[in-house]
Amino acid sequence: MSESNVDQYRIQSEPYYMPVHDEVALYEAAYQARMPIMLKGPTGCGKSRFVEYMAWKLNKPLITVACNEDMTASDLIGRFLLDANGTRWQDGPLTVAARIGAICYLDEVVEARQDTTVVIHPLTDHRRVLPLEKKGELVSAHEDFQLVISYNPGYQNLMKDLKQSTKQRFGALDFDYPTAEVETEIVAHETGIDAELAGRLVQIAHRARNLKGHGLDEGISTRLLVYAGQLIAKGVEPKAACAMTLVRPITDDPDMRDTLDAAVGTYF
Repeated sequence: MSESNVDQYRIQSEPYYMPVHDEVALYEAAYQARMPIMLKGPTGCGKSRFVEYMAWKLNKPLITVACNEDMTASDLIGRFLLDANGTRWQDGPLTVAARIGAICYLDEVVEARQDTTVVIHPLTDHRRVLPLEKKGELVSAHEDFQLVISYNPGYQNLMKDLKQSTKQRFGALDFDYPTAEVETEIVAHETGIDAELAGRLVQIAHRARNLKGHGLDEGISTRLLVYAGQLIAKGVEPKAACAMTLVRPITDDPDMRDTLDAAVGTYF
């Protein structure tokens, strides 16, 4: 692939990311070792933004795959297609990343079927190869290639969890929602609202996160706080903005909605 085609996968401008602990330094060291990395944490806490930031910082192309339960191995590695000239092979995103030396990010990998995720195994040990069995080719990963997956332990159950044979191929970084001070700064930066208003949104989120496991499967994410701030910045009344972004998306239970609406009313 030509350099101009590789450039299409590069992050062109610096993504806004505020380090919480030592994750940037740890990731840089892991990349130098080309260690496969697993990012563990709740939905909307900044895992994807972190990968984008690190790809930009390292000046490496990034190919992101949003995993889902219908994804097949062919969706990852490639397939033969029919066109006017007959059949031709088209690489999947994992194969493209391995060939060009990109960081390949499999977002919410636990959503993919287990028979699909096993295709990554040869890329995550000393072999660093990807067998294309249908094509009869063995792709040796470019020296710059790295595999990164994200994983939400809160969703794990008997039907949706990573096998130990997969987990133990990765180093792991734990992510969680930032401290109130850091999260307030993130929301204010991303939305343009003032810090006082952003702080109130963060306090609502902290109230909701305390209800996780007590009626809520997941707390209010930083992403949803940014959505709320964006609506408020557009002139939407704060209670309506919060109902639309912080309450309605995360629960349909009438009593839990009342509880969250009351929390919103405390701050607005």
